[in-house]
Amino acid sequence: MGQSKITGRDRLWAAVMLGPALGLLGVFVVGPLIYLGYLSFTEGSFTRAGLRWVGLQHYRQLLVDPMVRQVAGNTLYFGVATVLPSVCVPLGLAVLLNHIRILRGLLRTAFFIPSVLSTVAVGLGFRWLFQTDGLLNQLLVSLGGPAVPWLTHPAWAMPVIIVLTSWQQLGFNVVIFLAGLQAIPQGRYEAASLDGANALQQFWHITLPGLRPTLAFVTVTTTLFTLRGFEQIYIVTGGGPLNATTIWVYYLYDQALAQFEFGRAAAATVLLLAGVMGLGWVVVRVVLPQLGEDSYF
Repeated sequence: MGQSKITGRDRLWAAVMLGPALGLLGVFVVGPLIYLGYLSFTEGSFTRAGLRWVGLQHYRQLLVDPMVRQVAGNTLYFGVATVLPSVCVPLGLAVLLNHIRILRGLLRTAFFIPSVLSTVAVGLGFRWLFQTDGLLNQLLVSLGGPAVPWLTHPAWAMPVIIVLTSWQQLGFNVVIFLAGLQAIPQGRYEAASLDGANALQQFWHITLPGLRPTLAFVTVTTTLFTLRGFEQIYIVTGGGPLNATTIWVYYLYDQALAQFEFGRAAAATVLLLAGVMGLGWVVVRVVLPQLGEDSYF
């Protein structure tokens, strides 16, 4: 059977159908990105004084500012320490749930509840739990231990934010991994068992290769959710103490809406966008293809 030819009428209909979507994409996505890039080369405000072209000044300042280096370090620490457990722990829970027939639906719902809760409400709850005279310190003191300055010491504040963010992402990732596991044919595991493969070998050679698309999706979405974290930091620590929990997005908020440095904030946003795109490429093209590379099938 020969291939059907695409006529001019087909192209016209395609343009008519795609036109509105492409127009909205250009107005609400491409246009703002172009304006963001322009804004990063200017300084001033949106008042009568207007904006003034300064070229690469903001990018040079960001590269030498000690505060920016601290924020970059905080962001890296927060990102790695949040994404790893937010991917590995749900994967392990999903594997366990996949072998449980009784109460699977109830457990899946229970795990998913944190994902639909308001981040502001969760942040207020964690702030009440970890404050100096909060429930956790009361429990520690009652057991004979010392009270821990969870939210007032630079070494403890970031782990609290990491626990909050990881806990809130856990349920969504469990559900996604469970769906991916149920799509892997059971015949592969049966064949591997007949070949003498143990549970660890089956996980590495069958489960991980079968979950590559799911792992890519979960890793990228978890990274994006983590790096755009703002509400929990604003509610729980306000970026403190001593800027210990100030990550890149919170720094953007402070520069744009507290300091009114719109050009500097735009330049920092461009750097964040470039970093996230580069990180996503590394994860999808370099890291994930190495998982379970030698498969049984």
